[in-house]
Amino acid sequence: MRLFTVSTLLLFFLKSGLALQIQCYQCEEMTHNDCSTPEFIVNCTINVQDMCQKEVLVKADGIHYRKSCASSGACLIASSGYQQFCTGKLNSVCISCCNTPLCNGPRQKKRPPPSAASILNKPHFPFLLLSVLLLVSQTLC
Repeated sequence: MRLFTVSTLLLFFLKSGLALQIQCYQCEEMTHNDCSTPEFIVNCTINVQDMCQKEVLVKADGIHYRKSCASSGACLIASSGYQQFCTGKLNSVCISCCNTPLCNGPRQKKRPPPSAASILNKPHFPFLLLSVLLLVSQTLC
């Protein structure tokens, strides 16, 4: 009974919109990295597309970019499959995958490491969820 209750609570938390969704830039065949602006931001499919993908193609008329949401499996297979073609020369194709919001946009400037105070002030949702579940399971015993 206790396992059923804890499982039901966990399912409730996951179904209540706390599932993971990532935002990525999405565009086809853009030059000059133009699609790293707000109108190209998309919400990826929840729990399916968990990564952002960026393709950089070197063509005769310049560098072209494709950006999209992707599943981790598909993105990692594509990036490793094209690794031999990522030369930086004409007809080069480089595919990269990342899993943080808007990570397939322009490279961010390096930030200084976070201070101890800023780390302590960040919410730790998974720890909180686990604590609540443990508390509930203990009270049901």
